[in-house]
Amino acid sequence: MTKTYRPIVPSQLARELNAAFASGEVQTICKAIGDALQDFNISEISKQAGLERTSIYRAFGNERHPNFSTVLRVLTAMGLQLHVKPIPRSSVAPR
Repeated sequence: MTKTYRPIVPSQLARELNAAFASGEVQTICKAIGDALQDFNISEISKQAGLERTSIYRAFGNERHPNFSTVLRVLTAMGLQLHVKPIPRSSVAPR
């Protein structure tokens, strides 16, 4: 039986992942990426990212935290990029 995938709307996917990144919680971010990966063909993502499928499942399946290069490679394979912006001053602890 062939798995069917929901159509991916990049702007919606980006909003969902940005909300997870805004939390600042590694567990939340990994879960959001893992949830988003369910709409992708993991074999194709693993080829594009240059990673083993099992590595992707482990990294985003609550077994352990992925390293930064894994996150970047998977996001890129998903057609996304990480973007950095300044935190509003009122949210930043004084130095």
